[in-house]
Amino acid sequence: MIDMTRVLADTPGAAKQVFLNSAGSSLPPAPVLQEVIGHLRREAEIGGYEALDERAADLEAGYAVFAELLGCRPDQVAFTDSATRSWLAAFDAVPLAAGDRILVGELEYGGNAIPLLMRAQAVGASVELVPSDADGTFSAEALADLLDERVKLVSVVQVPTNGGAVADVRRISDAAHAAGALVLLDACQAVGQLAVDAEALDADILTGTGRKWLRAPRGTGFLVVRDRAKAVLRPKLADLQGGTWTGPDTYTLRDDARVYELWENDTAARLGLIAAARYLLDLGPAAVEQEVMQRSEHLRTALAAIPGVTVHDLGARKSGLVTFGIAGLEATEVQAALARRDVAVSVSWRSSTYYDMARRGLTEVVRASPHYFVTEAQLDAAVGAVAEVAREAAD
Repeated sequence: MIDMTRVLADTPGAAKQVFLNSAGSSLPPAPVLQEVIGHLRREAEIGGYEALDERAADLEAGYAVFAELLGCRPDQVAFTDSATRSWLAAFDAVPLAAGDRILVGELEYGGNAIPLLMRAQAVGASVELVPSDADGTFSAEALADLLDERVKLVSVVQVPTNGGAVADVRRISDAAHAAGALVLLDACQAVGQLAVDAEALDADILTGTGRKWLRAPRGTGFLVVRDRAKAVLRPKLADLQGGTWTGPDTYTLRDDARVYELWENDTAARLGLIAAARYLLDLGPAAVEQEVMQRSEHLRTALAAIPGVTVHDLGARKSGLVTFGIAGLEATEVQAALARRDVAVSVSWRSSTYYDMARRGLTEVVRASPHYFVTEAQLDAAVGAVAEVAREAAD
């Protein structure tokens, strides 16, 4: 059971609005804010290098914190400046050649699809689509039918950016591994709202961000590279964080996931990321997941009952993302109308999940993502605001 008194005291911004955009960039709790600002102040007092030295032990401890959070070992964890940086660094290290195949689901994210297509076209590989199940999620059965020895990588989005579906990652991993393929899991929208365990999911590579459900600062990300992937991946470039210059024309690379890190980073933000992970662990990822699921289902059910509102979520198992539209209004118009009523939502565009949105004939959806710090009374206020906007649109 989450202590809402504590959570609300730590999140003063949540009292000023109905904040339903944790899938975009959430409200950091007070301990995270204090960590970031405190370190920046310390840098101003004694210098960035000196402030870094003071916190070296805390930064090193962060790898164990994320290992606990994500169900892996500390040596399998790397920190980056975004989920995208994590994903690109790992994907760029996957060996690909002419004739190789990459399989993706219909809920693939645009930020992944573009580099997938770029590399495939450059080396003569192919990116192929795995049909969805009847409920709209990544089909493990369809994947199994498409697998052969030429499939080098299966790219999976655990929770898509444009709706509530949750992929059955373990079944996908089992099928992929039976054919010798690696699984690259985009957990960007999952970590912080779902209890995510890389070992239980058996994903080979896992990427994520701090700014969304984890409630960490922007400009933070993390990467997990498990042993099966480590044996195959070949990093293309490294700096003196990932490697050591040993002679005039020789170098050695690190033997752990930190080979994907860069020496320069935002120390204050990284300390904030670690503080956010500790905060989540203290609340309990399973307890957070339960609270988020209750809130999103409450919101989803209430929105579906409003005349003129269509809920667009897919999946037998749904997450904390709730997507919808109002008849007669563009998604941006809905967003603006709700903002005037102190309800913060976002918009998800076709370009972010082209395969799925084009298949369903959608160009945009309104996206609401209630975190555990949103109260039931606030959810009801948001539903009332949507109903008012829908009535005005119908008049």
